[in-house]
Amino acid sequence: MSKASIRKKKKIQADRDSNKKLREMFARKKVCKFCVKKLKEADYKDATFLKNFMAESGRILPRKNTGNCAKHQRMTANAIKRSRNAGFLPFMNR
Repeated sequence: MSKASIRKKKKIQADRDSNKKLREMFARKKVCKFCVKKLKEADYKDATFLKNFMAESGRILPRKNTGNCAKHQRMTANAIKRSRNAGFLPFMNR
């Protein structure tokens, strides 16, 4: 083996290692729970399911944290607001 081919192999190995580190660093893209389960609408009476989309403080989590698509994020936000008004979910947790 020549020195050039050895250097080339080392470079390829270094590239593989750096790609592996990048894959470990970035998390897999989250998928919409509604699209996966093929749910048509969010039920405002199902408080346990809606709590997955709320922070401990009571705020509605954004799309990038929950993984919802835009359509289902709007639907989830409306269901949480309805649930709060109906008394199934708290407005704030202290």
